[in-house]
Amino acid sequence: MSRFRITDLATLESSPTSPATLGSKLGDLLIHSVNAAAQVEMVDQNTGEYRVILQGTLDEEVLRTER
Repeated sequence: MSRFRITDLATLESSPTSPATLGSKLGDLLIHSVNAAAQVEMVDQNTGEYRVILQGTLDEEVLRTER
């Protein structure tokens, strides 16, 4: 299992990025969260564009390693 670090959050906003890289980083983020939720904010059926919002709480272990 990959180790997630707070500094990895900045890589989530790197654009453009490959879906595989983004999926891997998001997967690591979710695995290292104690809770998580997703909200689909928008889907454009004409263009395929979408917007999803993730919200959660990171595991304390992730926060401790950053101090």
